[in-house]
Amino acid sequence: MSDATTADEIDAATVEVVRNYLTSAATEMQRTLIRTAYNTIIYEILDFGISLYDRDRNLIADSPGLALFLGANDYALEKVVEHVGEENMNPGDVLLMNYPYWSSTHTLDVGVFAPIFREGPEVPREENELIGYAATRAHWLDLGAKDEGYVLDSTDVHQEGMIFPGTKVYKRGNPDEEILDLIRFNSRLPDKVLGDLNAQIAAIRTGKQRLQELHGKYGGETVDTCIERIQSHGERTARDAVRELPDGTWSAVDYADGTTGDLIRIEVEVTIDGEEFHVDFSGSSDQVDEPLNIPRGMTETVCKLCFKSITTPEETSNAGQYAPLSVHAPEGNLFNASYPAPTFTIWTGIVSVDVVFKALAKAMPDRIPASSGGDLNDVMLFGEDPETGRQFVEANNDAVGWGATDEHDGANSVMHITETMVQNIPVEVFENKAPISFDELSLRQDSGGAGEQRGGLGLRRDYHVEHPVGALSIIQKTRKPGWGIDGGESGAKNGIVLDLDDDADDRIQVLVDNTDIYDDDELWVGMFRGTFHEGEVISNRTGGGGGYGDPHDRNLEAVLEDVIDGYVSRESAREDYGVAITDDGELDREETERLRSE
Repeated sequence: MSDATTADEIDAATVEVVRNYLTSAATEMQRTLIRTAYNTIIYEILDFGISLYDRDRNLIADSPGLALFLGANDYALEKVVEHVGEENMNPGDVLLMNYPYWSSTHTLDVGVFAPIFREGPEVPREENELIGYAATRAHWLDLGAKDEGYVLDSTDVHQEGMIFPGTKVYKRGNPDEEILDLIRFNSRLPDKVLGDLNAQIAAIRTGKQRLQELHGKYGGETVDTCIERIQSHGERTARDAVRELPDGTWSAVDYADGTTGDLIRIEVEVTIDGEEFHVDFSGSSDQVDEPLNIPRGMTETVCKLCFKSITTPEETSNAGQYAPLSVHAPEGNLFNASYPAPTFTIWTGIVSVDVVFKALAKAMPDRIPASSGGDLNDVMLFGEDPETGRQFVEANNDAVGWGATDEHDGANSVMHITETMVQNIPVEVFENKAPISFDELSLRQDSGGAGEQRGGLGLRRDYHVEHPVGALSIIQKTRKPGWGIDGGESGAKNGIVLDLDDDADDRIQVLVDNTDIYDDDELWVGMFRGTFHEGEVISNRTGGGGGYGDPHDRNLEAVLEDVIDGYVSRESAREDYGVAITDDGELDREETERLRSE
């Protein structure tokens, strides 16, 4: 087909071919990034987001990664173009963006953006045609923040690292060595950071080539018409899905831990009216002097994730699918951070996803699961490798239990919904990258919320320190439990237990001390940062999902099976489910009947 092809001559098969070509291009960008990245956070954990856009900056394909990066790319691209000016973008340009209020996340989640022209940089701008944009976002290990690894106590964005507002690192296809030097001399890990930058640029080039090939094969008019139809179908499908939802307004409240002793209020109000879907964060806390404020772009992304999961979850993403969605958060609110508010530890955004679902559960409990464990439970290690003498940073997100539904139990130990395709680092890899070993990696017994359908279990992972090392945790859902539905109980809370030497107070800063919550002799914490000695243990214990329905309505055989599998203890079976199990692992039906009749 050529550019002369009319819209009426483009059949559905061609539209579908173009749609799949775009999706395939985004997937190929992902594979390029994974294969060329330097750090495990990208190639093992998959902490990235990849997006392709048309010339009007409408999303046409993406490839997760991390769900909260995809909508963040949408917002950041608009800010990049606004700041630089489309007229100042040339073929071969590549731009960096990590200014949090524009980029939508913290300074180490660096966005790399490029305009895509029909021809390469050898053809001047005035003789070339802008046909789209490509975006990659990935977590860099270090970019001049005040602390190694992660900043947990910043009070100002300028403590959080070097900032790029939309800076050309490539100009007309050529690297800007001065910008690369700025990165190199402002990072504790310059080789890995520059390696990851090059990996992102390689992914950008892949997307650029595929979009150019598509235009070359079908012609610009055909491709543009196909994209328009794809977007229209996405909007139509999403609006149809919203109309099937109940109309009304529902609200929910939950709390993040904070880092100063005061809980941080997260309040969400969801309104569905016909084919419109609105989310309002006005009732949430004002922005705080802690690195827990959320940029506007991430707030929109949280809502996009929740919206898509109940409207078009089976379809690949495009901008049309989000047309019914609107979001409000007043400036200066926790969810619309303003300069110079710190934003580095953006875990309040993770917690807020479950709050949106909590509000929706009041309207449609048959479609929304109970609360998940509600956090990422990230433990990060940093310092000097005892064998090589080189600096390192390694992090690991751990899985949580998912909430039960009216039809089935919650899944055991899977990544939080914000993580999409994210993985944790295999034990063998992690032990090779940092001076630790793992004493235990297991499901956390009794962590799933009791219910007719049981919540999924969290896990326990014990890091045994083999050589002095820096360590910290990134976690914000340890002081308040999740929630069940229709009589179901909440799952166990997230928490970390530290087994330390007597002099630990001089080495370790505990930002969230939860020892008072637990009736035992262990040191329970949330966020912490410090230096750990050989033999000390960091035990990460992740939260369970909420239950659905009255626990006393759970099938007796299901309770017995849970006890046999080790998911539920005999004590919990008796106390929470009213089910008595003998020492021989058999149901005591007479005692069970008595317990359930009380």
